[in-house]
Amino acid sequence: MSDVLIQAENLVKSFPISGFWGQEVDSVKAVQGVSFQVKKGETLGLVGESGCGKSTLGRCLIRLIDSTSGKIFFKGQDITELRGTELRQLRRKMQIIFQDPFSSLNPRMTVGAIIEEPLIIHNLFSSGKDRHDRVAQLLETVGLRPESFNRYPHEFSGGQRQRIGIARALAVDPELIVCDEPVSALDVSIQAQVINLLKDLQQKLGLTYVFIAHDLKVVEHVSTNVAVMYLGKIVEHGRAEDLYLNPQHPYTKALLSAIPVPDPRKKEQRIILTGDVPSPIHPPTGCHFHPRCPLADGECKINEPVLKNLTDEHTVSCLKVKTRD
Repeated sequence: MSDVLIQAENLVKSFPISGFWGQEVDSVKAVQGVSFQVKKGETLGLVGESGCGKSTLGRCLIRLIDSTSGKIFFKGQDITELRGTELRQLRRKMQIIFQDPFSSLNPRMTVGAIIEEPLIIHNLFSSGKDRHDRVAQLLETVGLRPESFNRYPHEFSGGQRQRIGIARALAVDPELIVCDEPVSALDVSIQAQVINLLKDLQQKLGLTYVFIAHDLKVVEHVSTNVAVMYLGKIVEHGRAEDLYLNPQHPYTKALLSAIPVPDPRKKEQRIILTGDVPSPIHPPTGCHFHPRCPLADGECKINEPVLKNLTDEHTVSCLKVKTRD
């Protein structure tokens, strides 16, 4: 366990729904009993449809929002209840790159001020010159010119803004970075540049990523392990190469069948899921996926599956898949 950087145990996050007089009448069950761990220097890819809880889970991990229950361990320390100074010290080690490079940067601040802000908050340099030199170094690290220091975000393209967001995340020398769909708002050609930058930085700085994305080809390219989420739960988890070559859960198979194939001669049959994703306010009984699953029967409507081992590093949550447990 010494090489495990971040670990979640039975993590739950619900958002209350208030009634007419302000009392809680129901809740949105965004994350439901999620458990996993990420080792140092690895990348966990989180995939799933919109609304399945990926971004909420990422924000819970780094304590941007508090979980409803469960525990989070960082380097073996329980950080679930940290407050005040202890939480601020922890934030140096865990950063986030947001999805939208156009709204995640303050338009009234220069690029230099944006990247310098975390250095000031954490008192990392005693002089303004040292901070300025650090910002110039970070700009060069992410492929921008140091002369960008006094320019504003609106003067940059989307890809350049995302590089600024990456520089801001790197400013305090973090160990873990949550990448919340960092390329989904970018053109395909720019996506490749940003992905390659993130991989190079991981190798140079020994970073650990939790990479949230819709694009399964991107996730395959960057991830060591992949966790597939559906309606707040992880339904399949394993090494990237194993999960892509040997998917077991019907939902994982459907997602992989939707990946475009350049060669039409190699195109596999598309698995079409019927219906819409159920409401996270009132999820289905039994297996949450059963209303859309082609394999579902009466048992799936009653019994709730749990993650079980296919191999030591591949788990799946499906009553119709034979497991080792």
